[in-house]
Amino acid sequence: MKFDFDKIVDRKDTYSIKYDHAARGMPDDTLPMWVADMDIQAPPCVTEALQRHVEHGIFGYSEPDKNYFDAVHSWYMRRFGWNVERSWLAMTPGVVTAVHIAILALTSPGDGIVIQEPVYHPFAMAIDRTRRKLLVNELVYGDGKYSIDFDDFEAKIKQSKLFVLCSPHNPGGRVWELDELTKMGEICLRNGVLVISDEIHQDFVFPGRRHTVFADIAPEFADIAVTCTSPSKTFNLAGLPLSNIFISNKKLLEKFAHECAVCGLGHPGVMSLVACKAAYESGEEWLEELLVYLKGNMARIDEFLRGCLPKVKLVQPEGTYLAWLDCKELGLGAHELDEMVVHEAKLWLDKGTKFGASGAGFQRMNAACPRSTVSDALSRLESVFRKI
Repeated sequence: MKFDFDKIVDRKDTYSIKYDHAARGMPDDTLPMWVADMDIQAPPCVTEALQRHVEHGIFGYSEPDKNYFDAVHSWYMRRFGWNVERSWLAMTPGVVTAVHIAILALTSPGDGIVIQEPVYHPFAMAIDRTRRKLLVNELVYGDGKYSIDFDDFEAKIKQSKLFVLCSPHNPGGRVWELDELTKMGEICLRNGVLVISDEIHQDFVFPGRRHTVFADIAPEFADIAVTCTSPSKTFNLAGLPLSNIFISNKKLLEKFAHECAVCGLGHPGVMSLVACKAAYESGEEWLEELLVYLKGNMARIDEFLRGCLPKVKLVQPEGTYLAWLDCKELGLGAHELDEMVVHEAKLWLDKGTKFGASGAGFQRMNAACPRSTVSDALSRLESVFRKI
């Protein structure tokens, strides 16, 4: 490979929440593989562009220009065939911010909002914080894969004003098929329900699968959609907060933009703009190599578990870099499992219940790291669970 993804980078004392053990009550010798940022350096094209701007030495107020949007537009055309327009674009510091803003702008306190658990936990937090009503369409887990209970989905949609779609799905690893997305969209249309589509993991799709932009399926879907995107996961830029939010419905966009103004959100940071533009213009070769490497990490996890720890199973990911580990055959309670992972295996993973009650018995492992780190984590798990 042209790029070195095996390189170990010391992240201690770099303001990293991932490695901030003491502040979160974790032992210092715990291996952190929880929060979804990568232990892999951003592509050279990004660091070089940032360095050039550092040398310029002025970090004043900034806003995106035509060249920035052209880079974003080109990325979505090349990767997904999605022809975004500049007039659709709103910008926030992150997708979680955008979800909160959209909920505030498009619903009222007490309105129902549907999510599909187990799912990214800030969705439920946003609904609770904004005093909306949480409605859970629990995904069906069978034969090592998640699917949608559409009867329950429609029943919940009938009680709601908004649906938060996670596509690709975190933590289940599903890359939703066109027919699944179409069926969900049609149900939302029939019931007058808007859709926040969190597509932040859209660039992490493994061979044999293709990410479909929800809003690009049909004009009617675009008319009810708030599409949340960001370079942050793809290029490991979460510390340079910036998300590109696309809303083609002018009335929805006006409401979203008004709520951004009410919350005091202003110009994006110049370094975030520089990084995003450089990544989308010149980071594609790096990403293609990274996808091959991450697929190898997932294969390593799967092979190890099958051979050495058969009671723990990898839910086969179609996308994302998050390994969702099914530990239910170990026969442990959710709390006991969590305690053993942290205090005996000395691993800092995300406990399954963080993603909803149906996540009990699961653990989420961030596999976007050097392969030696993956091997270390697997050895730690084996040392604790092989005796069960």
